[in-house]
Amino acid sequence: MADRPLLTLYGRSYCHLCDDMLVALRSLREAPAFDLGYVDVDSDPQFERRFGELVPVLMAGDRELCRHYLDEAVVRAYLNKIG
Repeated sequence: MADRPLLTLYGRSYCHLCDDMLVALRSLREAPAFDLGYVDVDSDPQFERRFGELVPVLMAGDRELCRHYLDEAVVRAYLNKIG
């Protein structure tokens, strides 16, 4: 069985857009299937410098898929392309 792709959401605890994207991603997780990681950008100065006020940012490795709002079409297209 192949590993499922990992998408990482960079956000922060007091960000309502981050909460919204996390909820939307959880409802999207099964088709096609992927694993979801979460990084609080305030936990590391490097992440805070890199992402600052851009959060939420959804990444697939080094590739940015979307920021601020979930772009479901982009995420599905990416997952279908690599799947």
